Amino acid sequence: MKADALRGHLDSLILATVEDQPRHGYAIIEALAARSGGELDLPTGTVYPALRRLEAAGYLRSDWSDDTGRRRRTYTLSRSGHKQLAAARAEWDQFARVVGDVLRPA
Repeated sequence: MKADALRGHLDSLILATVEDQPRHGYAIIEALAARSGGELDLPTGTVYPALRRLEAAGYLRSDWSDDTGRRRRTYTLSRSGHKQLAAARAEWDQFARVVGDVLRPA
């Protein structure tokens, strides 16, 4: 998958991965890869700045966890993050419908 295709969608993808359960950064990267069938193999240098940006925007909350004897910052979706994710899904549905309508043969 081309990196340009992700532009503008990375934040929504990250929010979707923490919707069902809290995850630390590397687990988010693994979830993105797993849920995309391996198509999204994102480097930490892409994901971690996005996590900080989403937390600063109030869409994610983070806490330190020590579940494996190793301290990790674990991210959860905030109330405004749930609203943002719902809005992003609606926007995506509309975008996919419109582009699909144009790309399908007449």
